[in-house]
Amino acid sequence: MHENKLGSKIIKGLLIGISILFLFVMLILPLITVFSEAFKQGWEVYIKAITDEYTIKATILTLEATLIAVAVNTIFGVFAAWAITKFRFKGKKVLTTLIDLPVTVSPIIAGLIFILTFGRQSILYPLLQQADISIVYAVPGVVLATVFVTFPFISRELIPVLEAQGTDEEEAAALMGANGFTIFRRITFPHIKWAFLYGVILCAARAMGEFGAVSVLSGHLRGKTNTLPLHVEILFNEFQYVPAFAVSSILVIMAIVILIIRSVVEYKGKKDI
Repeated sequence: MHENKLGSKIIKGLLIGISILFLFVMLILPLITVFSEAFKQGWEVYIKAITDEYTIKATILTLEATLIAVAVNTIFGVFAAWAITKFRFKGKKVLTTLIDLPVTVSPIIAGLIFILTFGRQSILYPLLQQADISIVYAVPGVVLATVFVTFPFISRELIPVLEAQGTDEEEAAALMGANGFTIFRRITFPHIKWAFLYGVILCAARAMGEFGAVSVLSGHLRGKTNTLPLHVEILFNEFQYVPAFAVSSILVIMAIVILIIRSVVEYKGKKDI
């Protein structure tokens, strides 16, 4: 018995040690490196890098693309999750499969697909040109790419919760004369609010850090279509290492803020159960 307890303690200590070592090497050490390199030449150089005109424009575009992606995917995610879990219709499995598509398709491939769809060689290009709409190498392309790579996050958080909830309460409310919006607002949404918030946070986090699809569609136009990840790449390729790490620290700070918000939402959600 004593040997079993000793063996369990050794295994427990070993697993904890491996986990801590892994987190240190993969997470803590890179974070320390980012901030140490960002402040390598002093506070003034750091401030100059993060207040640079192109950095500010890249930050604004990143936030704009993130907000639009979250708004669009919130609407799509709620409607798709509600339709899949509360109604029976042909093509449900197809819809569920399509929702997972951005997770399985490489962002680079997604960017190339959008170039083929909306670029000069596309049959849609003359129509877009007549309407004075630019997608490839323009801000709409950046937003479109961001929306595409993030749209499964909210619906995928809501679907399991809605399936577990069932339809009994909604059906009872409908029999009592409640309309669809009232049923959703008073019965459905209170059950999914924490999963919904968690999905929004994950969507925002993914949108802020998106690189692949945005890189292909943006054209890397400095001050116009560059998001923060693309701006970091350009600075790094120009051997401006300190400014590159300084701009990277903005993304790290955003990620930490989102992580804190996510932890609060998780805590509130568990407390509310």
